[in-house]
Amino acid sequence: MRKLAPFVLGPVLGPVLGPVLGLWASTALAAGDALVIGNSQFNAVQTFLGATRVGVAAEAMTERGFDVASVQDADGQAMRAGFADFVRALEGDDGPVVVILAGAFVHAPGGTYLLPTSQAQDVDEATALSQGFALDTVMAILARYPGRALLVLGETPAEPQVGPYLSAGIGPLDIPQGVTVVRGPAADVARFAARDLMRVDAPLVPAAKRYELDVQGFAPAALVLLRAGDVGGRPETPPAPVDTSADEAAWVLAQRSDTADSYRAYLRNYPEGLHASAASQRVKAIEAEPFYAERRAEEALDLTRDARREIQRDLSILGYNTRGIDGIFGRGTRAAVTQWQTKSGEVASGYLTRAQITRLDAQAARRAAELEEEARRKQAEADRAERVFWSEVEGVGDEAGLRAYLERYPEGIFAEEAKGYLRAIDERRADRAAAQDRRDWTRADTLNSVAGYRSYLSAWPQGAFANEARMRINQLDREEAQDREAVQARAEEQSLNLNVVARRLAEARLGQLGLEPGQVDGSFDQDTRRAIRKYQETRGLRVSGFLDEQTVVRLLADGVLGGR
Repeated sequence: MRKLAPFVLGPVLGPVLGPVLGLWASTALAAGDALVIGNSQFNAVQTFLGATRVGVAAEAMTERGFDVASVQDADGQAMRAGFADFVRALEGDDGPVVVILAGAFVHAPGGTYLLPTSQAQDVDEATALSQGFALDTVMAILARYPGRALLVLGETPAEPQVGPYLSAGIGPLDIPQGVTVVRGPAADVARFAARDLMRVDAPLVPAAKRYELDVQGFAPAALVLLRAGDVGGRPETPPAPVDTSADEAAWVLAQRSDTADSYRAYLRNYPEGLHASAASQRVKAIEAEPFYAERRAEEALDLTRDARREIQRDLSILGYNTRGIDGIFGRGTRAAVTQWQTKSGEVASGYLTRAQITRLDAQAARRAAELEEEARRKQAEADRAERVFWSEVEGVGDEAGLRAYLERYPEGIFAEEAKGYLRAIDERRADRAAAQDRRDWTRADTLNSVAGYRSYLSAWPQGAFANEARMRINQLDREEAQDREAVQARAEEQSLNLNVVARRLAEARLGQLGLEPGQVDGSFDQDTRRAIRKYQETRGLRVSGFLDEQTVVRLLADGVLGGR
């Protein structure tokens, strides 16, 4: 690869990207062409590991004979320069065309932008639009190579504040025909790109899905990026003569340590070295970051997405709001970690050590057991109260008591029995009722609407079926309110993407708790909804009859949203 202008290297990036930055393979022998941009910082405060690690993919592609233009922690000008070199290298090639972009993204109705690296505290809209790297530009190039064009997008958990005209994140994409797009969290994208992207004759789509990445656009199941014929038999490109080997070796060592002292040592030995500017800026960035060592320690744990989900579940069980259980550590999760550390007497860095994760998990397990015991006591007390109420109603056996029971316990233990008694009462009343009263009630009963029952009451305020009409009106009003709430609750449940196995686990757990969810088949019917509502009521959760994150955390903390 041809050497590009030097850029500031993010933490951990050096050991990964250092050996591959500034190199170009021979175009004549290229197995394909690639552009790799990894921006681990969009401001002077936050640094994200995933964006730094995509550089491993650049090394892998170089080894496979690709022409690779690779830049990192770049401003707008540097990203455009790298893109220009990438485009120039495309002429005459017939291999795969790959673009990997990782960092913080923003989007608007007009397009999506990869934010440049900035030393400012935040990024304004003008900077995002004028200096950001527009994905539309990439799409225009990739559209010329249908069937062999791949765009890989790794999104860091950054939440840039950019005002009313832009929104954080990649957003929806307008993908040209024949272009494959793989997208997901930068940490997962980095693993996929480093480990599986350059596997010869390996189907791309299932490989991406193993990392829980989204595959969009051109995505046939048998899609293969690199075939044996693309790389076999190609002579290796001899390395270019290196005149600054000592300087480069010292820089690699500094990056491997990635500490302020290691960069100062490089500057002492090479004050005018090739990477002097980058070393100075890394020293400033490290010193400006208050919990640099703690962040590096957490990054070294290399937590999987499932492990991150488990941590979020544990925090939620303990009452800390992570703003989602998705395996992405954004501001919500970091704030929750900080709050937990403060309460636990730990250094409130927002980053976790292995020992802290173990301690957090143990606390969550104890709290889950306590919550379940509290719920069992509450359920037992509620059942006792209901049975006492029913005993009194049954002892008197009057209509008013039966209706009062159903008002208080519409899905109670004895609800069906109470309804049976009322039906018998109504049948006896119908036998005694006037013919016109009975006909008007039959009409209202057939309509089964609030308007129909009110019409009956208007004609027969003291009619034989007046009490039943009033109860039905209350029931229909209650059902209408539940239906309105159910629209949002259903959408929230669907957003959890629970598969059949997870739904069966939920039903089985409800059954173990004695809530009678019906058949355990992964299909949520009226019995399941009733069981979920009862579960939510007895545990102080939002009552909807649909699963949400908090209900799942309480119900199946070790199953539905990813295994422990």
